[in-house]
Amino acid sequence: MKAISFLSALCDCSVTSISLMFLTYLSCSCFAADLAPVASALCVKYSHRAVLVTGGLLPFSGMALGFLGLNMVWMYATTGFLQGLGISFSWTPAISIVSHYFSKKRALANAIASAGECAFAFTFGPFFQWLIGQYGWKGALLIIGGIQLNICVCGVLMRPLKSNCCLEASHSETPPGSGASRIEKEEKSSTTHKTFNWMLVKRPEFVLYAMFGILAAMSFFVPPLFLVPLSYSLGIDESWTASLLSILAMVDFAGRLLCGWYANLHVTKTIHLLTMTITLISTSLMLLPLANNYLSLAIFTGFYGFFFGTTVAVHITVLADVVGMSDFDSALGLFMLIRSTGGFLGPPLAGLIVDMAGDYKAGFYMAGATLVLAAVFLVILDQFQQRSERGSQTNTKPEKSTLPYPSLHFLKLQNRSYQEHDVVV
Repeated sequence: MKAISFLSALCDCSVTSISLMFLTYLSCSCFAADLAPVASALCVKYSHRAVLVTGGLLPFSGMALGFLGLNMVWMYATTGFLQGLGISFSWTPAISIVSHYFSKKRALANAIASAGECAFAFTFGPFFQWLIGQYGWKGALLIIGGIQLNICVCGVLMRPLKSNCCLEASHSETPPGSGASRIEKEEKSSTTHKTFNWMLVKRPEFVLYAMFGILAAMSFFVPPLFLVPLSYSLGIDESWTASLLSILAMVDFAGRLLCGWYANLHVTKTIHLLTMTITLISTSLMLLPLANNYLSLAIFTGFYGFFFGTTVAVHITVLADVVGMSDFDSALGLFMLIRSTGGFLGPPLAGLIVDMAGDYKAGFYMAGATLVLAAVFLVILDQFQQRSERGSQTNTKPEKSTLPYPSLHFLKLQNRSYQEHDVVV
């Protein structure tokens, strides 16, 4: 009830003020998360295991030091910066190593791995409130830090795989003649660079995908920010409003698993699947403001959460397809860095638009329109890749013989070689 009362009080404030408070509170954490290229570079130079273990120690240190609670600056530096840095050092190598472990079933593996976020979002709120009620906020910080320390155990279990082991595993699980030439080609060139590849920013396909990431991040932060205030403006009871976020987390979980399973069937190209899910998210966001009661709002929220989950499940797989596994570690860090700019710009921009329009629905229209533009960049990227593939096939196509009877010409050459052999002998 205290949390609901706090949200109710926030709704009386200016939406721009809400966005700025939200952005200020997360600024230290997001700034630390922008160090993802550093985490990727360390993964390339050392190992994913070492970086992940470090990523488990950093958030524990942040929570343990935050226990002291000296002042607000101290809390920003500990539970903000150190916590964000730890998230960066744990999330980046964890996602990267999963993509290295799996080739044919990469989409399904990434979907299952990312599904833990939904379980966390669904259970953490009530659990943290219970910890505060039982042990106080300082005790809750220590317990959460101890739980995060288990990331180190997960890091130890992530055994690095050599290239030849990955190659043999991919060939053993890929049946011959199954059209998996792309996977075999990828694995043959999957020797990871030993230095961080900053030159990815000069590759057109990576730039197009990074633009998609910026626009998508601008939109994804808006619905969770304005969903509760919108429900209050519709006169929905507070007890029902809290369930909307639970619905969002549950359908998000289902969307990730189902999309990962479907992508694993290789019926549709992953970039086509991502384009479809982005289009469906934008459609659901455009329709969500039409809701006028709890039932319709819950239905549109469910559609948004489901398609959001499908997008999260497949977008890392698309990144691997765009840059190749040899540059994937570097690309992941750069993509997270560039994408975070959208997370910084999205909430304040949406708050400004809502203040100008005087209606929370304007924020959802802004998010939907931005996702339409993001889908356009995916279409351009797909066309660029198809043109590049056609060009490479044309260049590698064997030249046809211009002789009228190539078989006779072959016999003539063979006869000549035999005569030369006799002369030498």
